[in-house]
Amino acid sequence: MVAFTGQSQQPSQALYYRLGASADIATHPRTGYALMGGGTDLDEAFRWLCDRADGGDLLVLRAAGDDAYNAYINGLCKLNSVATLVTPNRAAALDPTVADKIRKAEAIFIAGGHQSKYIRYWRGTSVESALRDAVKRGIPIGGTSAGLAILGEYIYSAENDRPNDKNLSSDEALANPFYRQVVIAPDLLGIPILRGLITDSHFDTRKREGRLLVFMARILASGKASRIRGIGVDEKTALLIEPDGRATVVGKGGVDFFEAEKEPQICEAGKPLSFGPVIEKQVRTGKSFNLTGWKGESTDVMLSIYTGKIVIEPWF
Repeated sequence: MVAFTGQSQQPSQALYYRLGASADIATHPRTGYALMGGGTDLDEAFRWLCDRADGGDLLVLRAAGDDAYNAYINGLCKLNSVATLVTPNRAAALDPTVADKIRKAEAIFIAGGHQSKYIRYWRGTSVESALRDAVKRGIPIGGTSAGLAILGEYIYSAENDRPNDKNLSSDEALANPFYRQVVIAPDLLGIPILRGLITDSHFDTRKREGRLLVFMARILASGKASRIRGIGVDEKTALLIEPDGRATVVGKGGVDFFEAEKEPQICEAGKPLSFGPVIEKQVRTGKSFNLTGWKGESTDVMLSIYTGKIVIEPWF
């Protein structure tokens, strides 16, 4: 790996860019998880993540891109260093010095992009091991867009996406829950408070409620869970989670929490989904929610899906 310069001689090499002190320091980070919905980055969420690093070293992880986050985060936070580590392929993720950089971080942020790259490049490597170890050590972790997608126990992996594919739409997923782009993968980080969960980003802007419900239905239909929960985070919004499950919504939009326990009535290839009931809890910015008790300052509705159409049910 080439450190500090960001120049790579071979395409298999990771890129590492660092801003701040050249030597790491050891601090006392505090556990927490920042689930960011994508779009314009949210200063408040990054400050929260930085505060939990306790002045240590924050590491940005990417599968593509550059060091643009370094100057942005450094301008918001007082840290020993801000660094970006880019693993452009699986060979880079197998470099042992890459995992070493992760193990020395006091906070980790996973950038957006395409979550299939994180899964393909990191799964079964020392990067996955180092991330799971970071969770066990209580390192604060955040992710936006694709970085958010890989934080839950279940992951919408997009592994079957082709180069010219558009993002999977709710209409496509609801019309056929086994549509080629609907791929659910097992967890990558092992975050305890996010067990039994699948997440989605850009939630309101890209109208992703339908596809998140399809992901939930697929998981229940698989028999891998008897209850599934989903979290959809709007753009320019973040859910800041304490390790005990207490959480606050910050930013411009809101966060929707979904829960279902019954297997879908119809979840077959080529047929529109029928599924429900699903309880949706809508939490707006400035309000709180507890993931452990699955309740908070929310507006609650009950949903069902009949032949691919979402209906709000009467709730007495």
